[in-house]
Amino acid sequence: MSSTVTSQRPSNVSEALARGRLGVPSVVFFVLSAAAPLTVVAGVVTTGYGVIGVLGIPLAFLAVAAVLAIFSAGYVAMARRMANAGAFYAYVARGLGRPAGVGTAWVALLAYNALQVGLYGTIGAAATPVLDRLFGITPQWWIVALVAWALVGVLGLLRVDINGMVLAALLCAEIAIIVLFDLGQLSNPAAGGATFAAFSPDNFFVPGVGAVLVLAILGFVGFEASVVFSEESKDPKRTVPMATYLSVAIIGVIYALSSWSMTVAVGPDRIVEEAGTQSIDLIFNLAGAHLGDTVLTIGQALFLTSVLAAMISFHNTTARYAFALGRERVLPAAFGRTSPATGAPRAASLAQSALGLAVILLYAVNGWDPVLQLFFWLGTSGGFGVLLLIATTAIAIIVYFARSGEQETLWRRLIAPGIAAIALFAIIVLAVQNFANLLGVEPDSPLRWLFPAAYPVAAALGVLWGVVLRRSRPDTYARIGLGAESTAAVVGLPPADTDPVQPTTGVR
Repeated sequence: MSSTVTSQRPSNVSEALARGRLGVPSVVFFVLSAAAPLTVVAGVVTTGYGVIGVLGIPLAFLAVAAVLAIFSAGYVAMARRMANAGAFYAYVARGLGRPAGVGTAWVALLAYNALQVGLYGTIGAAATPVLDRLFGITPQWWIVALVAWALVGVLGLLRVDINGMVLAALLCAEIAIIVLFDLGQLSNPAAGGATFAAFSPDNFFVPGVGAVLVLAILGFVGFEASVVFSEESKDPKRTVPMATYLSVAIIGVIYALSSWSMTVAVGPDRIVEEAGTQSIDLIFNLAGAHLGDTVLTIGQALFLTSVLAAMISFHNTTARYAFALGRERVLPAAFGRTSPATGAPRAASLAQSALGLAVILLYAVNGWDPVLQLFFWLGTSGGFGVLLLIATTAIAIIVYFARSGEQETLWRRLIAPGIAAIALFAIIVLAVQNFANLLGVEPDSPLRWLFPAAYPVAAALGVLWGVVLRRSRPDTYARIGLGAESTAAVVGLPPADTDPVQPTTGVR
């Protein structure tokens, strides 16, 4: 069997991502760009105050950061044992079995594509005030989206470190303007002076806390991408853990500080009303009042680049998931090949670009609302899918260490992922209960069930496909979850229909 498989397989070079090109800073840039700090501060935070009406948003960000930091203890422990661009898919495959891994992969593709494609809906809205102020033009949203689509598509075919340098420049400017906005707000407190009421538990444990926690965790989506780039990292055992913890800490501090500084500038008694009235413009109106028109213009421009940076990051993440599945033949083999010149997952990147183009044209032709029906609906739903992935991975980590017998501290292999799993599944329950609020639809709208229900359906189809592979293509089944090792996975393995736990990999 092994000789046959080898003859059908393309060269190892075409199935390998470029190694050693990303250090800790580059991976952090990818992660933070996916989190889109300015987009979250200007959009998610003001939505939380204005729509949900809960003052304790800064405390919610700190609470979620703590949960994700605890989850990361087991997450990076797995990363030290395997470098795989499939991340959640690979971890679940090694912990809960290959069929469950394929189900996870289907969920990941659905979630990350929703996040990536959804951003094309808001790029036009982000560009309008900038282009109007600078050039006096207000193009249709889909024109701006197509320009962004072309740029992201080209970058997706280039070397990953080039993407990292672009994100570094955009992200540094973005964080700098956020800090400047925060300083302006803190330097101009509302009547009564600065107050820490937003950090009081009394303003957190109130009706609506569930929706606030969901919004908070959506703001962290992207932190998990550190593992996606592990194969391209210079030293994965060091790079991935450091990048993961740094990203969670930086995101948590920025969001908590920014959401608190808004309450200081507006006043905790008026923040809900003002955020509801001004929405996304609140932070920019404050900047214009406190820092002047020049800073306002720069901030609006960087809000545009924040969305663009998130597009680039999610495009790379999504393409690498598809690459990981193609390399192991769960998807067609073409997805598992890279460009000899750049080491980028060429076919996977082009497929992601094709999907983005189709969605932009579909919405443009039908005249659908790009902000609500594309960005908000798909973005929220994609974030919920990532939440499901994180919670499932926490369980997989526990099972992996229990089955493999590998040496690891009790905290990393059981306690930390156990605590994280309980907290994450509690947030999932709250998310489902509050999904109508998250989508901005009526409680009896079928959309509140259709969007979250898409993920268990995708997972079930993925598990079924895994079972089909086990029976019909045992050589492919043997490769699932092994990443770069998959090219040799079929050699010397027992029959796949026995589905054993391998002593060196823990794959079922």
